[in-house]
Amino acid sequence: MINRTRDIDQVKKLQSIFPVTVLLGARQTGKTTLAKQLQAQHYFDLENPVDLTALENPAITLGKLNGTIVIDEIQRRPDLFPTLRYLVDSNPNQKYVILGSASRELIRQSSETLAGRIAYHYLYGFNIEETGSDSTNKLWLRGGFPRSYLSENDEASKLWRENFITTFLERDIPQLGISIPAHTLRRFWIMLSNYNGQIINFSELSRSFGISDTTARNYIELLEGTFMIRLLRPYFKNIGKRLVKSPKLYFNDTGIFHSLLSLYTTDQLINHNKLGSSWETFSLFNCIRILELGNEEMFFYATHSGAEIDLFIMRNGKNWGIEIKYQDAPKKTKSLHSCISDLELDHLWVIYPGEKDYILDEKISVISILNIKLIKHVIDGK
Repeated sequence: MINRTRDIDQVKKLQSIFPVTVLLGARQTGKTTLAKQLQAQHYFDLENPVDLTALENPAITLGKLNGTIVIDEIQRRPDLFPTLRYLVDSNPNQKYVILGSASRELIRQSSETLAGRIAYHYLYGFNIEETGSDSTNKLWLRGGFPRSYLSENDEASKLWRENFITTFLERDIPQLGISIPAHTLRRFWIMLSNYNGQIINFSELSRSFGISDTTARNYIELLEGTFMIRLLRPYFKNIGKRLVKSPKLYFNDTGIFHSLLSLYTTDQLINHNKLGSSWETFSLFNCIRILELGNEEMFFYATHSGAEIDLFIMRNGKNWGIEIKYQDAPKKTKSLHSCISDLELDHLWVIYPGEKDYILDEKISVISILNIKLIKHVIDGK
């Protein structure tokens, strides 16, 4: 079992401040396992018919309990939020941990009802800090879902991911009350794998799939809201240059990305034309997780003249940049210097798959993906 100390510490910190803490994340990322490590006194799983029946009168059932109460799969009973508000206001010392697999709608419903009483923690798959440097390639290929990463071999990981995708499409999506045929969403998801790491053009995407712009946006919103993909926002300000203002699309898990491309071995991945896109996705995810970046801190930056960096970070009143390259020995480029000037960067790091860190000039360093934590020390001022 891989220790997720950082996530546990962050959740406990939120619990000390708020009566209700929500763990959000895709299915099978380990939310239930983590919640049980919080030593809760009571646990309700809303996929268990017995627990579901027990909460038919939630005010009575929950009102009799003391200690930390965990409610899993809350998206099945969003009507519980008004009751939780009443219970929290009646007993502010009572603690609740809520687990959910759908993001946007769940946040809207809970924040409207429990404003000022609720905090959110996002739980994703494993990152390289958790799995260790010796397992980087395995984590990259299989992705961070615990059961995929911890599978006995690549074949077992492949089968797990294939079944996860099928279950997600045929069971999880309908349970959210969404009536999109599974085969339609699968084809759309596969098509999105060809846009991974690219600036998303909704008109082009909708034409390619033969649907309206609105439908394409709805499908993307659904996959984003269930933590399958991420839209990274562009950063723009008035600097006298034509800037890209559309988001970039990334898969949240390289294992799922590889499965949709039918890539199941390291050799298949290394020889595929999406190798660079996959490495960028893997590196970006690990940067977001290890640097603990919030949506309000991270962007990408691109001009129509060609200057761009993959990750622009604003923290503690300073600007930082990260560029991701699948190269043996990245070098200085005109684009990097242009970004340093445009964005007034204090420093820019180039992340690559090698092991040796080196300096390109005063404001540009090349760093191994294994040393992302060193970037954290700098941007946090430690």
